[in-house]
Amino acid sequence: MRTIKVPLILVNLQDNGFHILVEIVVFGQRLFAVVDTGASRSVFDKTLMEKHLSHLRENEEHQAATIFSSTTTLEGTIPLLQIGSLSMKNYDTVAIDLQSVSDTYIQLGQPSISGIIGGDILVQFNCKIDYKKQILTFYKD
Repeated sequence: MRTIKVPLILVNLQDNGFHILVEIVVFGQRLFAVVDTGASRSVFDKTLMEKHLSHLRENEEHQAATIFSSTTTLEGTIPLLQIGSLSMKNYDTVAIDLQSVSDTYIQLGQPSISGIIGGDILVQFNCKIDYKKQILTFYKD
C-alpha cells in the first residue's frame, strides 16, 4: 500500500471555526479545493468545467447543496485530477456554481476555490486528516 501525504492549509474563519484547503491540479492548473468531510461527493466549479470540457451533461435528478446554495448539477469527466502525488485519471465528477463559495473565501483573504473534495475521494483512499501536522494522508493500493 502506497502512502501519499499532502499538505493542508487550515483556514480560521474569523475565529468561528475552521476549513481545510488543499492544492489540486486540474486541467493543468494549480488551484485550491475545500476538503469537506460532510460532503458526500466531490464537486468542481461549473465555470472551470465549462471552460475545459465540451461534453457536460445536465442531470436534473441530482441536486447539489452547499451551505451557500442548491442547484441542478452538470456531470463531466476530468481527464486528470491530482492532489499532491495522487493522480486520478478520467475522474467522473459533478459541476456546480461555486462562485459564491469562492467569493466568500476571497473576502476572508483566502485563495479562490475551484472544488470541494468530498467523501467519494476521502473514503476511496481511506484518508486521514492530521490537524496538528496539517497533513492529508491518502492510502492507495
